[in-house]
Amino acid sequence: MSDAVPLPPQVLARFDEGTFLLVDKPRGPTSHQVTSWVRDLLGVPTAGHAGTLDPNVSGLLWVGVGPALKLIPLVLDFPKRYVGVVAFHGSVAGAELDRAIREFTGPVFQTPPVRSAVKRERRIRTIHRLVLVEHDATRLLIDVVADSGTYVRTLAVDLGEALGVGGHLEELRRVGTGPFTESNGVSMTQLADAIVGARAGTPEPLLAMLHPLVEVWGEFPILRLKPAAASAIVHGADLSSGGILTTSRRYAKGAHVALTAADGAFLAFGRALVASEDVAGQAHGWVVDAQRVFADPARYPPRWGRPAATAPAP
Repeated sequence: MSDAVPLPPQVLARFDEGTFLLVDKPRGPTSHQVTSWVRDLLGVPTAGHAGTLDPNVSGLLWVGVGPALKLIPLVLDFPKRYVGVVAFHGSVAGAELDRAIREFTGPVFQTPPVRSAVKRERRIRTIHRLVLVEHDATRLLIDVVADSGTYVRTLAVDLGEALGVGGHLEELRRVGTGPFTESNGVSMTQLADAIVGARAGTPEPLLAMLHPLVEVWGEFPILRLKPAAASAIVHGADLSSGGILTTSRRYAKGAHVALTAADGAFLAFGRALVASEDVAGQAHGWVVDAQRVFADPARYPPRWGRPAATAPAP
């Protein structure tokens, strides 16, 4: 049993609510190793990460604690931003390189590398931005914003093949994930120092590293629900169009959406079964498949199955 001074109550409360950190992973350890270090430093029983980084890749790694682990599908929806160095196996003219950069911006087919944690099936990923920062005859520095699950290592190889010289990824760093940037990242040393400070009575630096769940689900379209629909959702039902009060913005079929009570309390997230513009015309059936519930069902008693009121006897 550890003799360490316990963390302050406000930090422990954040763990119970669910929280995440953006760890600036160094080159060398695996994402799993870094997550284990975070778990041990915080003294929590479990922690998990989303968006695995290879051992030789540095940058932002999302690590969740408590209920934050249920938000992993939303975190995986965020596009990722990388800065990397591509080394070609021969010299490339500037005009040819510009052409290839344009061709690889947009939807592309990719097969995961041999050394990857997923099944090697060809898939489509979108390169939202591919900027050539600087280059010489055989190396280029690129700035990439792409769908989650895009392999920049594969992109480097494909660029080399398209140019007829071959190529590989020499170095890579993740500098952004969704709305979060390097300014949100904390090193393992900074985290360890903040934990020491919190145990000594100064929890503010550590609390600043522990992001609340709203910083993730608040990035998605928000559907505010009527009380009866809110109750049904937290008790395991899906959502029909009649249960929606307001929608924060438009969304496509298949998009993730956040579901809140009328007072804005986060209830759950789900997958849209129809696009937002088609909800009004969906008189029957479900419009959202509720996937993960966060609210306590005890706070939302069932509002169905109540006996009908009867008139008093004459």
